[in-house]
Amino acid sequence: MEVKTDLLEKGAIIQRDRETYAIAPHIPGGVILDPNILRKIADVSEKYGAKALKLTSAQRIAIVGIPEEKIDAAWKELDMNKGAAVGLCVRSVKICPATHFCKRAQQDGLTLGLELDKLYHGMKLPGKLKIGVSGCTNSCAECGVKDIGLIGTAKGWKIIIGGCAGARPRIGDLLAEQIPQAEVLPLIEKIIAYYKENARNHERIGMMIDRLGLDNVKQGILG
Repeated sequence: MEVKTDLLEKGAIIQRDRETYAIAPHIPGGVILDPNILRKIADVSEKYGAKALKLTSAQRIAIVGIPEEKIDAAWKELDMNKGAAVGLCVRSVKICPATHFCKRAQQDGLTLGLELDKLYHGMKLPGKLKIGVSGCTNSCAECGVKDIGLIGTAKGWKIIIGGCAGARPRIGDLLAEQIPQAEVLPLIEKIIAYYKENARNHERIGMMIDRLGLDNVKQGILG
């Protein structure tokens, strides 16, 4: 069946029945939600005949089973940004509640994760890229299997690169540790710049590391 690129640009993904679509409004830091957003999503889902609501691994709420002719109206009424759920881009920034709510957190992952989301969500890249931010070593944002993982410790942030799940799972490699919060964003900028410059099309960070060698990638990012 031909993929309708115009519908993909509208954030609509064809479902198993090949007749209806799922849309996923972007919810930055989806662990923290205003109840009014939940009400809006529920109301739009009912109004436009959705078959289900699904909590996604990217901390979004997917509205599943909308007929094609109702997609535009549903988005208009939602009045929310589209989640970058497909394509070669920064897909999601998964965030734990961190020091805002969790007693185990060592670092302010929520503030950092929301800033990363604002800077990078949807950015076009050679391959898809997922980011995880966890305020402690319990790593509730699954940082070890993210392209870029940030783990909070008592001495600062641990930065992991090259992880992924899926068909070819890979545990990320340690890039740096004991990084102060103020220095994290500049380091992430270097990682992404290096990736954009050196990765092949459809090549994720872990695949790039395996091709170029971890020491070479570290040297290229850290200098």
